[in-house]
Amino acid sequence: MTPTDARPELATDTVVAAGAVVWKLVDGKVRVLLVHRTQHKDVTIPKGKVDPGETLPQTAVREIQEETGFDVDLGAPLGSVEYTLPNGRPKIVHYWSAEVDPGAAERHSYEANGEILALEWLPIAKAAKHLTYEHDADVLDRFAAQVEAGHARTFALVVLRHGKAMPHEQWDGPDHTRPLLHRGIEQSLSVAGGIAAYGPERLVSSTAARCLSTIGPTAAITGLDVKASATLSQDAWRGDGARVSAAVAKRIAKRQSVVMCSHGPVIPQIIEAAASLGGATITRDLRRSAALGTGEFSVLHFSLESETPWLVAVETHSSGL
Repeated sequence: MTPTDARPELATDTVVAAGAVVWKLVDGKVRVLLVHRTQHKDVTIPKGKVDPGETLPQTAVREIQEETGFDVDLGAPLGSVEYTLPNGRPKIVHYWSAEVDPGAAERHSYEANGEILALEWLPIAKAAKHLTYEHDADVLDRFAAQVEAGHARTFALVVLRHGKAMPHEQWDGPDHTRPLLHRGIEQSLSVAGGIAAYGPERLVSSTAARCLSTIGPTAAITGLDVKASATLSQDAWRGDGARVSAAVAKRIAKRQSVVMCSHGPVIPQIIEAAASLGGATITRDLRRSAALGTGEFSVLHFSLESETPWLVAVETHSSGL
């Protein structure tokens, strides 16, 4: 299982970027997309720098759209690479895989511009020889291993903790009516683009106002309705986690990417249930994914190619604030 944790401690002058190995399946064979950059006169994997306020997944899908014209949903993470730029500044780039429908790829047209001269679809082995940089070839090797293991096609369980809410000691009404503070509203807006980057097909939330408000911006971006579930509420929390486990099992059985927005005490039960269903033992990275701060989210990736949903990667992200 591949772990990814968002935004490790970096030098203040580090350039942070994100991208993806964009791929398609043609006659049962994988083809990956390379970009020929105009100014740099190189061949590389689509990527770009993080804009202020962005989460890493949000950057990846935006940059791919800008460089290639493809709107993609992110698959499992491929880790990161670090290197030094010609000006001496350190750079770190975070990568995912991202599948494109072959039909959409065939219909796609692209015109050369000042940034990208051309796009090129190649088999993995041939693409590796065309890449200018060794660190890009390393990323492609990771993707090849994903394909070989049957982990290239995945669906995601996104677990979101509500944003910063009014403290209960300062709220006279019922706990489930506590609203988000301004900080919580900012967090919910900041993470929405990153969550949408995984192409969720369902949104499920605790019935608490702070959870419904947190997932609201994601609903606005994706155009999806939110299903309110008392099972995910803090009021309904029970120590054995049986009801939560059943709710998670129901969602994973559908093999569709889903977002579940809940509370600090409930989220560890969601993660534990998902890990058990995915055949994974509880590792440090899974424990981190369960210990979310307000406005943070974790993404658990399950293989679509295995007979039973197999947990292949987990990543955790904070807001871009």
